Amino acid sequence: MAMNRLAMDSPLLDTHSAWQLILQARDCADVILPVPNGTAPALALSEAGGNWRLLRPANEHAKRLFDLFLPLASPLADGQTTSVIGQLGQSLDGRIATVSGHSRFINGDDGITHLHRIRALSDAVVVGAGTAVADNPQLTVRRTSGDNPVRVVIDRRRRVPVSHHLFTDNAAPTLRLVAGDYQSGPKPKLKRGVLEVPCLGHNQQPVCPSQILAVLADFGLHKIFIEGGGVTVSSFLNAQLLDRLHVMVAPMIIGSGRPAFTLPEIDHLDDALRPRATMVSLGSDMLFALEFKVNHGGL
Repeated sequence: MAMNRLAMDSPLLDTHSAWQLILQARDCADVILPVPNGTAPALALSEAGGNWRLLRPANEHAKRLFDLFLPLASPLADGQTTSVIGQLGQSLDGRIATVSGHSRFINGDDGITHLHRIRALSDAVVVGAGTAVADNPQLTVRRTSGDNPVRVVIDRRRRVPVSHHLFTDNAAPTLRLVAGDYQSGPKPKLKRGVLEVPCLGHNQQPVCPSQILAVLADFGLHKIFIEGGGVTVSSFLNAQLLDRLHVMVAPMIIGSGRPAFTLPEIDHLDDALRPRATMVSLGSDMLFALEFKVNHGGL
């Protein structure tokens, strides 16, 4: 249905207004959202399927935000218990860090803002111990608006120093997943601070991505952002547990270093992964927004 004349004559929605509407849309369906700080209708969300319709004109940057982030804000589909998105920030030659592990920052300001927006729409953000040790990340939404997600570090052998931001800044609840036997079942609401969760077993076998999702679901965390590093993202991709993957490519050639993906070798291109892809210029970086058809209903 076309916008009415009054809507067409209204000021264009800009990126700030669009982002506020996206935050309001989180886990909402079958509702019409008004313009921020107003009453005029701006965004209609359907009852199911994550469909939406703008009721106000928007500039091109705002439309891009709606296209990229409203799918992340929509409720889980019927029968789906978990939604998982991963991200990798890489150079043109597919590197996420130098040989020594230096990676701050491959992506530019626009790519980093995009990263923080994904965090703001996630229940939990997950990183591996290697990334936590090397980058000492905060995993907050300080470059945008919204709530900080629960922070999760996969740290089987307690490699991450207790002096790192994740364990000291009290900015959000933090789960430290370590070796040990897991007691499954619903868990109490998380509070700020650090909670150590034995759940990664006792052997030296690779961490099981589906086990991590099951643990997070027990804590009521269902929209999961696998932020890094490359080995961790690759493990979820190889386990076919990623619904989406955002790969941000910076105009940089490193020439050597750590690869973005670590996946089993294939002999034929017929076996290559070919997700649905949308390419968007973020300004400082080129985004490849990839979609996989994955159902986590059995978790």
